[in-house]
Amino acid sequence: MTENSTGSGEPSRTLALLWGEPTEAPRRKGPARSVTVPQVVGAALLLADEQGLAAVTMRAVAEKVGVSAMSVYTYVPGKPELLDLMVDTCYFRMTRKPWGRLGWRKRLVAVADANRELLSGHPWLTEVAALSRPPLGPGVMAKYEHELAAFDDTGLSEVDIDAGLAYLLGFVQSHCRSAHDAARSTTDTAMSDAEWWGANQAVLARVFDAEAYPRAVRIGSAAGEAQGSAWTDDRAWTFGLARTLDGLAALIGDDA
Repeated sequence: MTENSTGSGEPSRTLALLWGEPTEAPRRKGPARSVTVPQVVGAALLLADEQGLAAVTMRAVAEKVGVSAMSVYTYVPGKPELLDLMVDTCYFRMTRKPWGRLGWRKRLVAVADANRELLSGHPWLTEVAALSRPPLGPGVMAKYEHELAAFDDTGLSEVDIDAGLAYLLGFVQSHCRSAHDAARSTTDTAMSDAEWWGANQAVLARVFDAEAYPRAVRIGSAAGEAQGSAWTDDRAWTFGLARTLDGLAALIGDDA
């Protein structure tokens, strides 16, 4: 684990911060604290959303909330714990509506769509949110409870429900990381996919030998013409999510 992933901080201190428990002995009388832990976390979220995860340093967060670089450590002990608080806050803010009478497939589509929206709005989450060691705060627990309820009445065992949810979220996280990388490549090169392919068309025509690579040329050309690029976010999402749900249907059965 690195400091840029969840679960890499000191567990007892992280959990205390997540649940609002005291992390140190009562302070002696003195000046009141000028900011709160939620304000520190909010400043870190703004930095990450606006400038990327690399911009989130303890010094930058301190400057944003108007305290000294050293005093920010009295609110949050370090960046690993701060990342856990950031992730849990994002999860806590997610909208969670009752599932009602929706069939299991529609419920799982809604789970996937909500997580895609979250990761698209906060691309840095794909870099830090480890499925194996989530920050066990109120946001994670509320999210987990709600998403597990989407599997109610599917007939799966409790162990398979947990595995099924991890399987679904794994697809979402992988897809959103690919979408994030694709968007970043467009930004970094200042060229759209169509412009990039157009600029390299002459070279590609010379090196792509249809006799040596018949399937790659034939199928790649067909896919490129159909979607205007070698890979498109929405098409990959629609196809991949449907196949993911088909895999779960092999265990659950047809939707009611």
